[in-house]
Amino acid sequence: MTNSVYTPQATKKLYRSRTDKMLAGVAGGWAAYLGIDAAILRIALVAGVFFTAGFAIPLYAAAWLLTPEQPGES
Repeated sequence: MTNSVYTPQATKKLYRSRTDKMLAGVAGGWAAYLGIDAAILRIALVAGVFFTAGFAIPLYAAAWLLTPEQPGES
């Protein structure tokens, strides 16, 4: 009989990045959460602004307001 102990995996948290940011850290934080390069996400965001006639701008603003900043030194 084995005694298995449940060890929870570390959960990923979504934050705005403090270090990888150009405007508010949204793309840097989301890229870290998704495991992709932030430059790819930024290019996709700019392309989204053009292809959706600016609809991505309010989405970015909402992400800026709703995504908490990464904890750490101010």
